[in-house]
Amino acid sequence: MSDTTTLTADQIDAADLADWRLLGSALHTRFATKNFAAGLRLVNAIGEAAESADHHPDIDLRYPLVNIKLSSHDAFGVTERDVTLARRISELAAGMGVSADPASVAVVELALDTPDFAAIKPFWLGALGYQENPRSADEVRNGSAAAPTMWFQESGSDEPRQRFHLDIRVPKDQAQRYIDAAVAAGGAVVDTAPTFTVLADPDGNKVCICI
Repeated sequence: MSDTTTLTADQIDAADLADWRLLGSALHTRFATKNFAAGLRLVNAIGEAAESADHHPDIDLRYPLVNIKLSSHDAFGVTERDVTLARRISELAAGMGVSADPASVAVVELALDTPDFAAIKPFWLGALGYQENPRSADEVRNGSAAAPTMWFQESGSDEPRQRFHLDIRVPKDQAQRYIDAAVAAGGAVVDTAPTFTVLADPDGNKVCICI
């Protein structure tokens, strides 16, 4: 298997990465460092491992946690390089007594309804300063991963539509928790599918909980 061969969800599940969750096209985790100094030590250790592997994760250091995203940018997905580095990062964290909290990770994406995404995509590339995803024509993304991915959802030209809505990607074992919380807060389930649930707030604004 070449370094740029992307892994399927089943292959990633089989890798048994207990500290990590696949959200979209990347592995995500959160380490509860409890204080900033411990987080910085972990980030420095990860930095050394990343340099040694010549493979670099996206790291977000906050008090009191560290968020990490792993994907192969040249493959636009998860490869064996990511699995190997994920295991190494978990080893480093465990050695420091830092616990993973992968159930708390989530990714927010923007979705825009349109009958012709090709006609409007150039505008959004320019307005957002985003780049195209060569593997998904209906998606534009921020190359630095500092802003949410945006994708275009096909719709008719006449029917009422919300235009923009949010997609919330969460670990599949946590999706029901999000749905239950939204319903308990006055929302309603308006549609379901194997990989997403559509919710509406009391004003009818919709959001998708995706796995």
